[in-house]
This record gives sequence, structure tokens and C-alpha cells, in this order.
Amino acid sequence: MADVSHPKGDLRSHPDVSEMRERYARVLGGRDVALVDGPVFLLGLYCAASPWILHYTTSQPALMTHNLIMGIAIGLLALGFTRAPERMYGLSWAMCALGIWMIVAPWIVGTGPDTGVVINNVVIGALALLLGLVCAGTAVKSKSQL
Repeated sequence: MADVSHPKGDLRSHPDVSEMRERYARVLGGRDVALVDGPVFLLGLYCAASPWILHYTTSQPALMTHNLIMGIAIGLLALGFTRAPERMYGLSWAMCALGIWMIVAPWIVGTGPDTGVVINNVVIGALALLLGLVCAGTAVKSKSQL
């Protein structure tokens, strides 16, 4: 059996160092949108909290639940983009679909939404659509480079 022990903290002599470097480069190669992951997560957090921030929990209970669920979904997509980017950037188009849905949701889910609710959802939806397009564009670009 080969001796694979190496001094603690020094990986230069590790037998798998070249494979680890290739994997690291491959993972980071698709990380052009690393700066988008944070804003996507913050958008999801705001979306989930927006009914309480704008105080429409009693006037629009259906939209309150809707925005909470959509915010959690956007936040989970952001965590997936961060945790497993090579697998998750295919779902960037789902982020675009969530954005479009957020724009039309006040009239479909809500009952007579006021201007503040509509503006809130339209802004969240537009940002989700924009960030989804950035993620999708970067995923297409990085796949074409492979």
C-alpha cells in the first residue's frame, strides 16, 4: 500500500494535487456570477419579509403567503447557486420565470392590491428577472467556453 501521508498543511506532495487543482479550476471557472449570488439571496430575503415591512399582512393575506413562499424559493435558488454552481446555473431560467410571476402575481393572487403592493412586487419581479438573466447569460457563456 502506498504511503499517502504528507505533512499537515502542505498539499504540494499530495498524490491527488493535480486532480484537486483541475477540479478547483473547473468549479471556479463557472463562477463569473459570484457577485450575483448575494443580491439574489438578499432579494429572496426581502421578498419573504416584504409583507411585514410594508404592512399588508391583513389587507392581502394571500399575497402575504405568496411572497413568503416566493422569497424562500428565491433564497433557496441563491443558496444553490452558491453551493453547487455547476449544477444550479441551469435553473437560472427558473429565476427569470419567478421574476415574471412576481410581476403579475398582485392581480392574480391578490384581491384589489393597492399601489404600494403592486410597486413592491413589480420591483422584486424586475430585479429577479434581471438577476436571472445575468445568471443565465453567464451560464451560457461558460458552457460555450468548455
